[in-house]
Amino acid sequence: MTAALDLLDLDPSLTDEERQIRDVVRHLVDDLVRPHVADWYEEGRVPARELAREFGKLGLLGMHLTGYGCAGASAVAYGLACQELEAGDSGLRSLVSVQGSLAMYAIWRYGSEEQKQRWLPSMATGEAIGCFGLTEPDHGSDPASMATRARRDGNDWLLNGGKMWITNAPIADVAVIWARTDSGVRGFAVPMDTPGVTAREIHRKMSLRASVTGEIVLDDVRLPADAQLPEAAGLKAPLSCLTEARYGIVWGSLGAARDCLETTLAYATTRTQFGRPIAGFQLTQAKLADMAVELVKGQLLALHLGRLADAGRLRPDQVSVGKLNNVREALAIARQCRTILGANGVSGEYPVMRHANNLESVLTYEGTSEIHQLVVGQRLTGLSAFA
Repeated sequence: MTAALDLLDLDPSLTDEERQIRDVVRHLVDDLVRPHVADWYEEGRVPARELAREFGKLGLLGMHLTGYGCAGASAVAYGLACQELEAGDSGLRSLVSVQGSLAMYAIWRYGSEEQKQRWLPSMATGEAIGCFGLTEPDHGSDPASMATRARRDGNDWLLNGGKMWITNAPIADVAVIWARTDSGVRGFAVPMDTPGVTAREIHRKMSLRASVTGEIVLDDVRLPADAQLPEAAGLKAPLSCLTEARYGIVWGSLGAARDCLETTLAYATTRTQFGRPIAGFQLTQAKLADMAVELVKGQLLALHLGRLADAGRLRPDQVSVGKLNNVREALAIARQCRTILGANGVSGEYPVMRHANNLESVLTYEGTSEIHQLVVGQRLTGLSAFA
């Protein structure tokens, strides 16, 4: 972040290690992503496997996990990495988030030792790609109503159903699939080359175009008994994985907002109208000031949540506060930045509209704003409004 945008001098609040990790990821994004991401977005493609291997070399995949080749970094360091990745593009942070905070975390937290040894080391290097199958075509915000079923057949499991809007699915080697069984919701580590598993890429997206998104169809997929994640029992297991991913979004969304604001500040100070830079007009300065204040407030919130996480005291409803506020404000910043850039704001030569379109998806996935409002509302009132 430019010194001008660090209104509250937050940089000294970070440790030397946290700043080093942030700077390394920033340089990686500058070198490998920024020169190409506008084309990836326009063409609706991304070299996800190649990028995953590069991310793996830096220890970014599952970086907040310990053992099995994972970096064991702090929650704050992971958040800063997410911020830098999403400053490049939300799709990149989604790749890392789904790999580490959803697929890897599910296996790391709920899997058997054999499952961990089989998958986590290669996932940490980016040689193996994972995805997380919870959302279904008719069940997004209400995962308790999932239609995917797993039933016993001798010593095996038979899975039938479908998952939708699954990041990484078309290129994944393993999917963590959540299904209803006679004893409640259970998780399964499903190799994507298992007979009966089909992954179809979703095209014509107007958002997250530099990200691979797919549908998974499960048609009498036969799995051995040891494919089940032994420690995952009930809906709390996948929801805990979502909390991990939502935490990364708290930070990541600010990266998109920051990139928009940095771009707009540079533009406004050099774009001349009526004989002077547009940054010299009161209306423009009011917009810039309001956006900078919201950005630094979001960063304070993210840093506080990160410190709580590192102290082992972060609650899911606190993550909901962060996701609700920071994504909502990031999207507002992107939209406001577009107004300052005028017609140039819709051009792919600038990242603002791309970030704004991406944030429309970020606003929805890992819990819509309405869902997080209800989580916070339940915390305030003690009453559930979900049913």
